Amino acid sequence: MVKKFVFPDYIFESSWEVCNQVGGIYTVLSTRAKTLQQYIKDRIIFIGPDCWGDNKCPFFEEEPSLFADWKAIALQSGLQVRIGRWTVPGRPIAILVDFKPFFEHKNEIYAQLWDDYQVDSLHAYGDYDEASMFSFAAAKVVESFYNSLLTAKDRVIYHGNEWMTGLGVLYIQKNVPQIATVFTTHATSIGRSIAGNNKPLYEYLFAYNGDQMAGELNMESKHSIEKQTALHVDCFTTVSDITDNECKELLDKPADVVLPNGFEDDFVPQGSAFTAKRRTARRRMLEVASALLGEKFDDNTLILSTSGRYEFRNKGIDVFIEAMNRLRHDERLDRKVLAFIDVPAWMKEPRADLQERLQSKQLFDTALPVPQLTHWLNEQDNDRALGMMRYLDMNNRPEDKVKVIFVPCYLTGNDGIFNLSYYDLILGNDLCVYPSYYEPWGYTPLEAVAFKVPCITTDLAGFGLWAEKTLGRTSEIIDGVKVIHRTDYNFSEVAENIKNTIVTFSAFDKKQVDKSRSHAFQLSKKALWEKFIVYYEEAYDHALRKAQQRLTPSQS
Repeated sequence: MVKKFVFPDYIFESSWEVCNQVGGIYTVLSTRAKTLQQYIKDRIIFIGPDCWGDNKCPFFEEEPSLFADWKAIALQSGLQVRIGRWTVPGRPIAILVDFKPFFEHKNEIYAQLWDDYQVDSLHAYGDYDEASMFSFAAAKVVESFYNSLLTAKDRVIYHGNEWMTGLGVLYIQKNVPQIATVFTTHATSIGRSIAGNNKPLYEYLFAYNGDQMAGELNMESKHSIEKQTALHVDCFTTVSDITDNECKELLDKPADVVLPNGFEDDFVPQGSAFTAKRRTARRRMLEVASALLGEKFDDNTLILSTSGRYEFRNKGIDVFIEAMNRLRHDERLDRKVLAFIDVPAWMKEPRADLQERLQSKQLFDTALPVPQLTHWLNEQDNDRALGMMRYLDMNNRPEDKVKVIFVPCYLTGNDGIFNLSYYDLILGNDLCVYPSYYEPWGYTPLEAVAFKVPCITTDLAGFGLWAEKTLGRTSEIIDGVKVIHRTDYNFSEVAENIKNTIVTFSAFDKKQVDKSRSHAFQLSKKALWEKFIVYYEEAYDHALRKAQQRLTPSQS
């Protein structure tokens, strides 16, 4: 018998990335919005930071008529909000709140948090204060909205994402106990820090003490708010089995429900539009490479890329470069390869010399200086990717079969070189490589396969584990996704495996390539939100039932 879940009447969901495109959480929330809108239209309300000042937020359209009476009430209580719609599929309601006025009260807020939940904010630094004041402001928005417009008969969820929302989740838990709370850690702050500090995470996970490591790595405050929120919330969730294990060991609390990250593919072009966009993307990548390197690249060139945040080890950028270094010496490779590293760094400006060449439409037979780079960087001599390429003597010489090009900017469509968005460029690849060491889920490979681009990932990525679980066996590149076994110590083996997989793929005939692309696309269909939303139904049900249990008779 299938259990019938209790579903909320209202969902408030907060994140630093609501209407604010920073990383993968933006993709999680913005693609899921459409499905939730189909369940409870305009009763899923996202809350994000109003961090735009006098600039217009490119992801938000204000609608002054929305909740106008409540907005006046909120303003009287010191809440400055803008209400409108998040300009993503489903166009959900979004509230942007100005959190800056709460900075003058932060000491009292932190003191109360310590009294209520023993959260250590004494060691806060960097973005902790900013995130916490937003979190508090978001909770005050929910509290005001609930007290003004809703009743005890309404089933209400408050869902916070990442440690940045923990303070607000705990505030709601204490001050508006009628609201059920859900908290999702997409990656534990201490796990990410252990991995990013070149410490072995997985083999020693059972032996690590999260509190002790937080002290060692100067992460006490972020770890404290994350751990206490996980322990006290009505429903604690994370995004993959691999991160659930991390939560159990480092936060002393396994997830109540695992919420794998789904996908909405309505921005993937279809039919002739897809073919035209793929042709445009390939042509642009070949043009940029030709202008930068002074070399002609025909359509037989194998184009591949890696992308994501600039976490050199965690995202496997280091092993990607090593694999390309090995590939250029492999005698079995009989095609030119262009390998792009599409990773935003501390970019200074697009290269004027490269822009001039692209505008001239001439054919050049000499490379530009620093032929590995499309945009100049700040502190360029200290960049890790460029430094590793220099160390390995990867200078994109004419005789090198493999050319590696670092694209250190956000591909928004106006970067000055490609002038195509990430999604308009990714479908031009033949293959994508994401050899992550630390990747709780992994949207980049999921996005790649949705655009029919086969990819290489690892079993340390939640997506890689899910792909093999879905297939029921070891996944090879002909299946659309090659999942490579990765551990704390097998860097060299992973690089060799990537190289060999690319050599294998480069020798595929058209029928094999089409088969691999088709399998990749079919796999992406199994990760649509319509398939994964059931896990959220379970989490909401869990939270609502738990909240009901803790309410006193007078409140229920």
